[in-house]
Amino acid sequence: MDSSGLAALDRRITRCRACPRLVAGREEVARTRRAAFADQPYWGRPVPGFGPPDARLLIVGLAPAAHGGNRTGRMFTGDRSGDVLYRALYDLGLASQPHSVHRDDGLRLYGVRVTAPVHCAPPANKPTPGERDTCRPWLVQELRLLRPGLRAVVVLGAFGWQAALPALAEAGWTVPRPRPAFAHGAHVRLDGLDLFGCFHVSQRNTFTGRLTPAMLRDVLRTAARTAGLPVADLPSGQGE
Repeated sequence: MDSSGLAALDRRITRCRACPRLVAGREEVARTRRAAFADQPYWGRPVPGFGPPDARLLIVGLAPAAHGGNRTGRMFTGDRSGDVLYRALYDLGLASQPHSVHRDDGLRLYGVRVTAPVHCAPPANKPTPGERDTCRPWLVQELRLLRPGLRAVVVLGAFGWQAALPALAEAGWTVPRPRPAFAHGAHVRLDGLDLFGCFHVSQRNTFTGRLTPAMLRDVLRTAARTAGLPVADLPSGQGE
């Protein structure tokens, strides 16, 4: 664990301007704002990871939402995807509260950190492969800093999976060749690390039932237990 190094990395991430399209997009959203948040200041910068530096479980998403993380300055905060994710973590005893509204709402994560392979909100929620690759060094550095205590990684969605595998390899883990394919419930054992796949907590997935709260909890529960974290047991179907 290197708490000072991780904090310094987070500060550096917030100053990044490497991708012109992403910089223009995130700043335009921050200027124009959504009508529902017209009276709120927007973060409008890259969003760093969130969670303790001694995390044993890392959750890797896709990118901040334009009116979620890009507005609030915290991963999965202020949007419906965050509501689903943090509710599941709370149900399992891995978060202090079920909602993530703004950066100063008191939310704490227990043994879990949340990050993304792209730290800026992309137009139409679709970063390009080039933007993903430009942002990869940040994820590699984060993984290296977390490595002493990190035991499991849950990747949300195929885009994150494709970004995480080369980052894990660059950070020092041996990734199988050919690289394992993404699937919900996928489980790959690396040297000292367990990698899990889970459908993304996007509205498209959660509204259609492709990803249910129970499905999400099952993956998170398995990963947390693999990482050595204590988790709560819920009766079957609770929280649906």
